[in-house]
Amino acid sequence: MGHDPILFTMFLIFFGASILATLALFVRQSLLVVYVALGILCGPAVLGWVADASLIAELSHIGIVFLLFLLGMNLPPQKLLRMFSETMKVTLLSSCAFTSTGFTIAWLFGFSLAEALVIGVAFLFSSTIIALKLLPTTVLHHQRAGGTVISILLFQDVIAVLALLLLQGGNDHGTGQGLLSFAGDNVFLAIITSLLSLPVMGVIVYVVNRFVLLRLFQRYDVLQEYLFLLAIGSCLGAAQLASFLGLSYEIGAFMAGVALASSPISLHISERLKPLRDFFLIIFFFSIGAGFNPLDLAQVLLPAIILAVAAVWLKPLLFALLLKGSGETSAMSDEIGARLGQMSEFSLLISALAVQLQVIGSQASDLIELATLLSFVVSSWWVVRRYPTPMGAASHLFRD
Repeated sequence: MGHDPILFTMFLIFFGASILATLALFVRQSLLVVYVALGILCGPAVLGWVADASLIAELSHIGIVFLLFLLGMNLPPQKLLRMFSETMKVTLLSSCAFTSTGFTIAWLFGFSLAEALVIGVAFLFSSTIIALKLLPTTVLHHQRAGGTVISILLFQDVIAVLALLLLQGGNDHGTGQGLLSFAGDNVFLAIITSLLSLPVMGVIVYVVNRFVLLRLFQRYDVLQEYLFLLAIGSCLGAAQLASFLGLSYEIGAFMAGVALASSPISLHISERLKPLRDFFLIIFFFSIGAGFNPLDLAQVLLPAIILAVAAVWLKPLLFALLLKGSGETSAMSDEIGARLGQMSEFSLLISALAVQLQVIGSQASDLIELATLLSFVVSSWWVVRRYPTPMGAASHLFRD
């Protein structure tokens, strides 16, 4: 009797990841690297156990939707404004510098203007997952460092949401599905209509949240299963509404999260949804690896190495200089810079969306993905051997 391809793929992902993750913990590596490496190993280009990587690609997209939803849920508008005011100068200056660096490297290696711009934008982000996974929370010094790291990352995450909006709005091909798809033949008009649809989306989300969802949450707050279902329904409902208005699913999920962020029950919902988010994110990173072809990667190996080296060397240096200029101590600035010295899971998301919309080709996508993976490996290795983390390489560096 033949095996079910989806069930077999789930077996490969989670059984294989459990084995490789154990090995990765021994060598102090990020588990994200494990998921991508497992995808490469099991994918069509190596062992071929997953013959069709697209089989799980659509399923993995749900993880990104939940990631944006939970990110928004941790961003009450007042907190968002306060954090932005504290780190705005550092984040904006570094973002401009990093985008220019990524763009220049890609341009010098012969990528088109659009591809170089997407590569530059993908280069500016640092990994929220890696930075927070390796950040201690029990020491006052690291609570301050953590606050600064989180502020910068949140600002970058909002830039990522705007990049996703502009990427989809500026797509020549359009989605062909949304209410505003008539603008697909005019790039400028597409961007304008996408931006105009934001306040429409915001009003609808606010009204539904204020007069429906919050009242339901308050009335049935003791029914945990119902709260769980209502949260998922609001997330996916907003994502679908955004798609109908010509925006991306991710933007709709993010706005739904922000709308719920001021609710007293948001923390509880966030904690309940994290395992579900992680489940789909594991599938997402596996699908990224399964789409790798080592022969294709060889063509972008040199620019990927240069891009990764720039991430793990230039990013810490510039962050440290900017933070020192804003009044932070030298030691604190150096440590924060090192913790932000990599590319991001948002780099992979932007790459995947840009390929889907045919804004960039497969070679540019391979460059972003390989450079991101290399930066994950080197940055994780460097941080756990130099700074206190929950995965400290030595006993004196272990901090929970």
